[in-house]
Amino acid sequence: MAKSKPKLAVWKFASCDGCQLSILDLEDELLALTGEVEIAQFLEATRAVSEGPYDLSLVEGSITTAHDAERIKMVRQQSKMLVTIGACATSGGIQALRNFRDINDFVAAVYARPDYIDTLATSTPIAEHVAVDFELRGCPVNKHQLLEVVTAFLFGRKPMVAGHSVCMECKMRGNVCVTVAHGTPCLGPVTQAGCGAICPAYDRGCYGCYGPQDTPAMPAMSKVLEAHEMKGRDIQRILRTFNAHAAPFREESQRHDAADDQG
Repeated sequence: MAKSKPKLAVWKFASCDGCQLSILDLEDELLALTGEVEIAQFLEATRAVSEGPYDLSLVEGSITTAHDAERIKMVRQQSKMLVTIGACATSGGIQALRNFRDINDFVAAVYARPDYIDTLATSTPIAEHVAVDFELRGCPVNKHQLLEVVTAFLFGRKPMVAGHSVCMECKMRGNVCVTVAHGTPCLGPVTQAGCGAICPAYDRGCYGCYGPQDTPAMPAMSKVLEAHEMKGRDIQRILRTFNAHAAPFREESQRHDAADDQG
């Protein structure tokens, strides 16, 4: 009797689908992967759905509604292992900018009938609602890192995903430091590697797409940015993008709130 394949499920919450598309971008590798797992739930790719339980669930997106706060609990109950993929799932995403203001102001400004909108005051990562076995960061995630994570869980080992900074990728790529050479503000020192240092390779500063690295020195980063003529409000803005709710970025941006109030 043939051994059954492990069941893989992919779930979407509040997001743009970009991280799910990274799975489809695997192309040839995806064909090999389907030989090892049963893709039991992946509505971005197929309408075919197999019932759980699932050996591994990949979850994209943040929690922004009461309905999704309940649905993620159902996903967790049906999943032996749960991995969050992308900035939305790991730190609330760009939509977490709502967390710094009154959600009612946003709703009133955007929708003609605000009374039709039923949403939470915040956009939060999956880990604030259920237990998560691994977080894969990025906006979107690196498809090769994603394949490494799935492969690692299939073989029962820890994923080999680097936690060091984008600066390390710049060194390995042979990039000239844009801050040292040109005075360009760059979040590379505090941002986790994974993108291949794309922006610095084209003489632009890192925007922090992959969220904070393992040991980010946030106050020191602010001092470097200030030395290159960035004001507190501008530092706050650069920290409040794709990973605004990630604790190191969030806390440092709020410190600049307090500094502005004192000024």
